[in-house]
Amino acid sequence: MSVHYFVVLLLFTGFLSCQSKPEDSREAVADSSLTDDLYKKFNLDQIQLPPGFSISVFAAVPNARSMCWGTNGTLFAGNREEDKVYAVTDMNKDGKADKVYEIAKKLSMPCGVAFRNGSLYVAEVNRILRFDDIESRLSNPPQPVVVFDKYPEDTHHGWKYIAFGPDGKLYVPVGAPCNICEKKDSVYATITRINPDGTGLEIYSKGVRNSVGFAWHPDTRELWFTDNGRDQLGDNIPNCELNHAPQKGMHFGFPYCHQGNIPDPVFGKGKNCSDYTPPAQLMGAHVAPLGMRFYTGSMFPSAFKNKIFIAQHGSWNRSIPIGYRIMIATLEGNKVIKYEPFASGWLQGTTVLGRPVDVEIAPDGALLVSDDKNGLIYRIIYKELTDG
Repeated sequence: MSVHYFVVLLLFTGFLSCQSKPEDSREAVADSSLTDDLYKKFNLDQIQLPPGFSISVFAAVPNARSMCWGTNGTLFAGNREEDKVYAVTDMNKDGKADKVYEIAKKLSMPCGVAFRNGSLYVAEVNRILRFDDIESRLSNPPQPVVVFDKYPEDTHHGWKYIAFGPDGKLYVPVGAPCNICEKKDSVYATITRINPDGTGLEIYSKGVRNSVGFAWHPDTRELWFTDNGRDQLGDNIPNCELNHAPQKGMHFGFPYCHQGNIPDPVFGKGKNCSDYTPPAQLMGAHVAPLGMRFYTGSMFPSAFKNKIFIAQHGSWNRSIPIGYRIMIATLEGNKVIKYEPFASGWLQGTTVLGRPVDVEIAPDGALLVSDDKNGLIYRIIYKELTDG
């Protein structure tokens, strides 16, 4: 596998005081001067990909989590451990970030980002913010508009992935504020949706413990989402899940049943797992599936069309670590007929080299992968193999 490595060193405003940029500039500079050292540090030569594919670093973004594209080719990235949201540009389209901008700071776990009609939507724990006309104001971002501020304030599973659906509504998950519990407020353990102006809150899916990734099938326009299974039932159960939610009102089992067929030892008493929608695919226990995308690009071979790329963040409490890779789910109709690794190597034995969070399709068809452990966004490309 050929590996081309480019590294972006972020130099933030505070470190640029000796430069000619104004003090309030949010612009950071891409610098490849540490390529050799960081090539070894992040071990990209360890990443295993199918023949013809290669991986490089597109940008360095602290604690990079969820990603989305703007209309004019700006990549936006949220994070969980930092309090900031970033924008990344590649003006010369060479597959390497030219500039990284700090769009916002002092936010509460601004993990989720979504783009619509020139505006960037950002999800905090309890609020949805909107930054209007953002791509023309990367160096001087506008003050955000508060779209909605009535989500729970619990930080346990309070970080959010967000995306606009084919219906024009913003879909926002509300995780269970616990490992396993049942709350009186029905908004917990759901995927909700609201209108772009923040009105019309409704629950779309129930029984969803902690979804940090979803997407709509390009042809059927039906929702698919990942969900993280509960902990403290051992190394091998329950499985994390890939779920299919073609209509509003479906219940996926939490906290009563896990992986479709395991009653919870406390909350499952008196419940029948057949009353709930089973997973479309079991993903393995504690692998922590997060971001997912249907492949709609033109760079990869045609066999990849409409396959689902899924980022496994990796286990944190399993005796033998598992996950830390990018998987592919192949569908036939609404059935998953194959589930297999696409990119692996961030886990070497028990040593964790990186933690994939989200995947995004670039305008040129490349696959971007965020890694919050290393603070990087990778770029995976395909070039047809030739003889000789």
